[in-house]
Amino acid sequence: MNPIDVLIVDDQSLIRAGFSALLSAEEDMRVIGTAASGAEAVRLARSCKPDVVLMDIRMPDGDGIWAAAQITGDPQLQARVVMLTTFELDEYILDSIRAGASGFLVKDTEPAALIEAVRVVAGGDSLLSPSVTRRLLSQIAATPKRELPEEGRLRELTAREREVLVQIGAGKTNAEIAAELFITPLTAKTHVSRIIGKLGVRDRTSLVVLAYESGLITPGG
Repeated sequence: MNPIDVLIVDDQSLIRAGFSALLSAEEDMRVIGTAASGAEAVRLARSCKPDVVLMDIRMPDGDGIWAAAQITGDPQLQARVVMLTTFELDEYILDSIRAGASGFLVKDTEPAALIEAVRVVAGGDSLLSPSVTRRLLSQIAATPKRELPEEGRLRELTAREREVLVQIGAGKTNAEIAAELFITPLTAKTHVSRIIGKLGVRDRTSLVVLAYESGLITPGG
């Protein structure tokens, strides 16, 4: 099994060194590069083609949100981005998700949780810490509903797929969706994959945002 190739991006050398040492100690991970700016991160991602990018937000020469959008929007790359920051400011969270990030963690996350986050995201899932999820949904709730191109696409979903999307918006795992809708976990996973394909989004995190912003479900509803 190939190791997970990780690119670490942070303007603080101590953070880069610490994360690099932590992840390099894992048998299934390999740190293939480090960068100190958004522009450097984009250049390295295009040359090294990492599986996962751990991306700081506040950096010179192109911040992390800009860099994440460049990386996730490049059809030649398959990298998944986890945003790392000292701050849990609302605008960073939603902007990060819109830039294509698959995860958002604060830098004081426990080492074991960071390692697990890399594995989860590399495996194709999304990851948001509980506190970040609450802030994300609170911000969506406070934002006036706006017409989105994706709203028309919701009509392409079957009734069952809309039910599954509601469950995804509630933060349910495939196993929890299966139990709630009396289907198998494999069937739930298949529905999730089809929804992602029909709506043209990257992952479950994007589906959460779309479900709320389109008005399919409402925070607290």
